[in-house]
Amino acid sequence: KVYRNLSFGEFMSSSSPTSLHVGIVTISDRASLGVYEDQSGPAIRQWLTQAIASPWTDTYRLIPDEQVQIEQTLIDLVDHHQCHLVLTTGGTGPAARDVTPEATLAIADRVIDGFGELMRRISLQYVPTAILSRQVGVSRKQSLIVNLPGKPKAISEILDELFQSIPYCIELMNGPYIETNPEIVTAFRPKSR
Repeated sequence: KVYRNLSFGEFMSSSSPTSLHVGIVTISDRASLGVYEDQSGPAIRQWLTQAIASPWTDTYRLIPDEQVQIEQTLIDLVDHHQCHLVLTTGGTGPAARDVTPEATLAIADRVIDGFGELMRRISLQYVPTAILSRQVGVSRKQSLIVNLPGKPKAISEILDELFQSIPYCIELMNGPYIETNPEIVTAFRPKSR
């Protein structure tokens, strides 16, 4: 066998999928019952459409605030649909029915603490009640799962800053190389030594 040194970019392109697959999960009792139309899931899709310049697809789910169903949905998106990134919206507050973080942690392999810390810091610039948010970021297999807030405006505020770190995180988990639209967000990648 002949071995040669590959650059990080060559390694990623030779061993990783070429298209990002995103799971979008809205978690809301009322929206899932049709009491009102889901605006949060479409807000995530719209933001990603503007921000991601490379090929990507998504799988969307609208489910109630039921922990077992949230867990099953996250497992399905990661294990069966091979989503590289799963973004949830809703169910992260202190109310009794807010169980998204518990469900996310229950199916996680690892907690990536910086995601929750950064999301709360970003939100605190806008509302003092950001301290009530229990959002988490975790990995499961080769996927990143992040709990976003439930309001479209807050989703955009969070993603504008948070998404800078997401492409590199996904690459480190052997996911696709993600190009971004610099007018919306610039992906941060450490410079090689």
